[in-house]
Amino acid sequence: MTDIRVTALYHFTRFDDPEALQGPLYERFSDLGIKGTILLAKEGVNGTIAGTPEAMEKAEKALRALPGCADMVVKYSHADAMPFLRLKVRLKKEIVTMGVDGIDPNQIVGTYVKPADWNALISDPDTVLIDTRNDYEVAIGTFEGAIDPKTETFREFPDWFQDFKAKLEAEGRKPKVAMFCTGGIRCEKATAYVKETGMDEVFHLEGGILKYLEEIEEDNSLWNGDCFVFDDRVSVRHGLEIGDYRLCHACRQPVSAAEREDPRFEEGVSCPHCHGNLTEKRLASLRERQKQVRLAAARGETHIGDEVVMTPRPRT
Repeated sequence: MTDIRVTALYHFTRFDDPEALQGPLYERFSDLGIKGTILLAKEGVNGTIAGTPEAMEKAEKALRALPGCADMVVKYSHADAMPFLRLKVRLKKEIVTMGVDGIDPNQIVGTYVKPADWNALISDPDTVLIDTRNDYEVAIGTFEGAIDPKTETFREFPDWFQDFKAKLEAEGRKPKVAMFCTGGIRCEKATAYVKETGMDEVFHLEGGILKYLEEIEEDNSLWNGDCFVFDDRVSVRHGLEIGDYRLCHACRQPVSAAEREDPRFEEGVSCPHCHGNLTEKRLASLRERQKQVRLAAARGETHIGDEVVMTPRPRT
């Protein structure tokens, strides 16, 4: 059993002075040897961090001591090795960027649906199921029957939904709307936005896909594929077991085991998603970097630039 615990968390609350929280939180987590990323904004906190179980228990206690965060819900998974290279505690305008002013899940939000009740909701023919994640995430796994908005960033979701809502209205429909995302934060904000547009019956998966994969047995699951995660594991499956995807260093798209057998795949250099779209200068730089990665590995070291970028680049 691994001794690295990975904790995904978020909580919408009101921080009057998030900057005052940044330094003490960084110092505490640094002392505990924790790595990962925490985002702080006036609307709350969001992040994924990792460390030993003992350190993580202390970290979670510190997080729940933040203003309004006593009832914060966290989601656990594991990693075979530390999935982050460093600790970051950053200030942001939003903890999840939608780019629409005035959307506050503390004031209006959809109905939470527990994983055990999710299958019944999304199997209802009167329910429209929407995946609020981005295209590269949906590409490796989603729920049966889910609509893919084909967004590259969450900022695109409001405009997409306005167009989708107009189509529903043209058809004379006002269905139940069920939404989901990785850990719950995007769909929680999305439900707040959707309810603001006038939709009445709006639901979202409590705890996100990660909680569903943790609690629902594969034989009873309506999930197909892997779930993309924003750390070095790249993807997880039922039971939160680590998947077999890797990130292409050039385009930051998830690459399956089958795609890694493709002749267009070159470790650390290119993959089927970006092959043919890279300049010779870029290819030379990537090959030199990969050479340094191999040399560092031979010395038993981690290459300083060998870290997952938290947001994959859009496909070229």
